Amino acid sequence: MSILEQSTLSDLLKSLQIELITAHKTQVARSWGETDSFPSYNKLYYIIGGEGWISVDGASYYPKPGQWFLTPVNSKVSFSTTSGQPYLKYWCHFRLKAGPFDLFQWIGVPLLQDVADNARLAGLFEELIACRTSESVTARLREKSLLLDLVCLYLDQAPTRILQHRSEEMNRLSMIQHLVETRLHTTITVEQMAEELHLHPNYFISYFKKHFGLSPLKYVHRKRLERASQLLASTSLSIKEIAALTGFAETGHFTKFFGKEMNQSPTEYRSATSKTVD
Repeated sequence: MSILEQSTLSDLLKSLQIELITAHKTQVARSWGETDSFPSYNKLYYIIGGEGWISVDGASYYPKPGQWFLTPVNSKVSFSTTSGQPYLKYWCHFRLKAGPFDLFQWIGVPLLQDVADNARLAGLFEELIACRTSESVTARLREKSLLLDLVCLYLDQAPTRILQHRSEEMNRLSMIQHLVETRLHTTITVEQMAEELHLHPNYFISYFKKHFGLSPLKYVHRKRLERASQLLASTSLSIKEIAALTGFAETGHFTKFFGKEMNQSPTEYRSATSKTVD
């Protein structure tokens, strides 16, 4: 995945929506099986024992104990037992939306992997299952955190790539991001961004909010804030210079904007976060 694609995907993930549907530890029956289903959610299996067969979009896999397996949302899935020793497995179903699509509708990863740390993975699943059976508010929060831990652990072990049928969409979104990043020191209008993508401004606003979870102008404001925070923390540029580099003609306007968003002045932020610079 290119640096620009990673950056664009990172922006999409800022409006991440995560939903755990169910989580269990199961000794499956000998009749365990399904043919050509198209689940509207992701499935993650961690195999502890037994044997079985799983097919995803026509490719066959035979996960073994000590391996885990992902079936991405909307894939064509079939599975069954292959012997008198059916699977003992931890498993969960979940959705993980980045913009209008599930994360695994953006990226491709190896579906079958060896587990690097069996004790850690079993522990995460046990905690996830415990949270799922609790009705407390903190359990709902904790299960999201645990699910993200599981997904991050899976992705940390796997090379990722933008799926071919999403490449054009990702390129379009990367164009928007690049336009904003390179023009933060100037005035950026919705019309300019829409023209870059050859879209009508009204359609562009709807398209943008669908993917990034906020309006184009709020996105620009967020990028100005990120750039200003980075410059304050890592450079010795004056407040006036940073204001100019982030598109503010008046230092007072920049200071007011920054204070409202960060609940502290640029000077206070610099004092709290700055690194020693030459």
